[in-house]
Amino acid sequence: MSQFFQIHAESPQPRLIKQAVEIIRKGGVVVYPTDSAYAIGCQIGDKSAIERVRRLRQLDKNHNFTLLCCDLSQMGLFAKIDTSTFRLLKAHVPGPYTFILNATREVPRLLLHEKRRTIGLRVPSNPIVLALLAELGEPLMSVSLIMPGDEEPMNDPYEIRQALEHHVDLIIDGGFGNVEGSTVINLSGDEPEVIRVGCGDPTPFLVDA
Repeated sequence: MSQFFQIHAESPQPRLIKQAVEIIRKGGVVVYPTDSAYAIGCQIGDKSAIERVRRLRQLDKNHNFTLLCCDLSQMGLFAKIDTSTFRLLKAHVPGPYTFILNATREVPRLLLHEKRRTIGLRVPSNPIVLALLAELGEPLMSVSLIMPGDEEPMNDPYEIRQALEHHVDLIIDGGFGNVEGSTVINLSGDEPEVIRVGCGDPTPFLVDA
């Protein structure tokens, strides 16, 4: 049976944030709100927890995971960011975007795409997940909470609880979530490429033909 924390969406309670991070550090799989859809994740180097997430979402080996980072400087530890990419990121971080970038050696191999050595990174603007990241001191491994057979993410914390309370260690209720994921932008090549349109406006990343 999972724990269920009701955390204030604007002013997260420090006591509950600390308890949530303890669960993550002990190998827990956690559902949490972001500035787009609800997500499910765990500590970045925890192979057992990552496999639990894969099974729950029924993901194959080539599915790209995302690292939720607390800020742009933390992104720079896990991705190769040149000057022009840095300027682009700085204008849109934090926000509802996931950026696919070339990974550094800091990224655990089991999170990488086998052939491309890229990783998705984002800095969300949601106060709850930012508080989790600050307390954790490292990125969270994350995927959107889209269950097998569904096309949209789950967004009602009580429905999430009914469906997943026997499958995850913690569900964080931060209010109703969005039914769209983040907008995914590939910055690993020569030009930005919009991979998926979600909550974030893709216009700044569209390259004129």
